[in-house]
Amino acid sequence: MASTLTMHPDRLFSSNKIERDIARNLYQHVEKLPIVSPHGHTDPAWFAENKNFSNPTELLIHPDHYVFRMLYSQGVDLDQLGIPRKDGSHANADPEKAWQIFADHYHLFQGTPSRIWLDYVFVNTFNITEKLNSSTASHYYQVINDALQTEAFKPRSLFDRYNIEVIATTECATDNLKHHQKIKNSDWSGKVITAFRPDAVVDPEHEKFNAKLVQLSELTNLDCQEYSQYLDALRQRRLFFKEMGATSTDHGHPTAATANLSDEQASVLFQKVQDTPTAGDAELFRAHMLVKMAEMSLDDGLVMQIHPGSHRNHNQQLFAHYGRDKGADIPANTEYVNALKPLLSKFGNNTDLSIILFTLDETVYSRELAPLAGHYPSLKLGPAWWFHDSPEGMMRFRRSVTETAGFYNTVGFNDDTRAFLSIPARHDVARRMDCTYLAELVARHMLDESEAVTLAKDLAYNLAKEAYKL
Repeated sequence: MASTLTMHPDRLFSSNKIERDIARNLYQHVEKLPIVSPHGHTDPAWFAENKNFSNPTELLIHPDHYVFRMLYSQGVDLDQLGIPRKDGSHANADPEKAWQIFADHYHLFQGTPSRIWLDYVFVNTFNITEKLNSSTASHYYQVINDALQTEAFKPRSLFDRYNIEVIATTECATDNLKHHQKIKNSDWSGKVITAFRPDAVVDPEHEKFNAKLVQLSELTNLDCQEYSQYLDALRQRRLFFKEMGATSTDHGHPTAATANLSDEQASVLFQKVQDTPTAGDAELFRAHMLVKMAEMSLDDGLVMQIHPGSHRNHNQQLFAHYGRDKGADIPANTEYVNALKPLLSKFGNNTDLSIILFTLDETVYSRELAPLAGHYPSLKLGPAWWFHDSPEGMMRFRRSVTETAGFYNTVGFNDDTRAFLSIPARHDVARRMDCTYLAELVARHMLDESEAVTLAKDLAYNLAKEAYKL
């Protein structure tokens, strides 16, 4: 007999009764606040077309690299799951059989945030009351599949049901944003905005760099092989994204390096990196372009997000066959104090510039990031990100940065996900962990409870809206 699946109302709160009682009270003030999702990777086509999702595998496994990277680590071939390949094809995998494989391996997720998120979806979105395992896989598939065929489970209906106030997707600088245009032209009131992601046209080591420059030229009627026109093209695209609702840019560079080159130096370097750039040339160009992006943000008001420190596509065989974003990105050591000095020397004291810093290197929280954000008015700290978007990761973040940067040099929470149905679960975890941390401060008489209530609301809702100009 299958065991019962439930979500304990005190999950993630402290085992200390005094702190648990305080956290429970704080959580009541934030549990039902609207969701502000200022940075993520859901597909805008979902909301533009508002078509029913095809099946549970396509919805809950295919977009979620947290899920299939764990399965891959235990020997499950991605073709068995029907994961799309780099060339756009995919193995003819039966989606129900792929779901069975997932269920057979569901025990692998014990103790992980993915287990918390998925169970939340199963209970709160689909009202399933049995735990997922090999024997219940077919029941799960049928219940979810039947629900997905209904009007209530179309993307816009779920968006409204989840009480999402705004969600930001992330698009390449050369994207035509046709889905965002369709949403704007519709009579639906849901707010789905874009974010400007220029990595493919500023990173010479990106496999499509030169092809994207050609595409950028075609879109803007400018010669993007020439440095000054290339910059003008980026300014033009940023303004187009802003017209389509963007309030932020996003920069996923390998490091946080910045450099302030002269126009002449940059022009020479730009010609070099279009040919056969060395690793040093590529790094210097990326570093310079972060400064130029900050300069452009001062002109157009877009908030700048810097997401460095991921060794992308570490598994080259997997990348060759399946392409990017297949669970093979690995955190790397990241230095910020010296890396950001050129950018901060030029713009760090400017209160009109807003830069949100993220990291995959937790060792720099208290040593580098908190002191930087606790001083420079242009800097804020993004939440625990990606591999650290977890209960313990969130707690380590708060413990490491609060004493130096405070709460108001951070920007609340963002879910940064492709897995649409996990968004409420992720925000729920963040709200519970912030309440847990605040409850500890109240119990230690570092805050009074009324201050903690205000902070809980700010961390869950207000700070993200303010930081991202929403």
